[in-house]
Amino acid sequence: MSERSALKEELAETDDAFRRLLDEHQDSERRLDQLCRKSLRSPEDEIEEKRIKLHKLRLKDQMEEMLRMRSAATASAV
Repeated sequence: MSERSALKEELAETDDAFRRLLDEHQDSERRLDQLCRKSLRSPEDEIEEKRIKLHKLRLKDQMEEMLRMRSAATASAV
């Protein structure tokens, strides 16, 4: 397991805010998968797909920032 993966796992277990972001990101991924499996997609489906993708990206950016902050804090403590 990489150091980054270990840090992500640690945050998922110990930081409620990170865990909520991760859960919401995974929920968005599931909704996106369901939407993309539709054989006939409406224009509303296309809009929803874009909305979900943007939301997932914002969540990922927030998680990455938390990982960077924790990584920097850990590095400065050593």
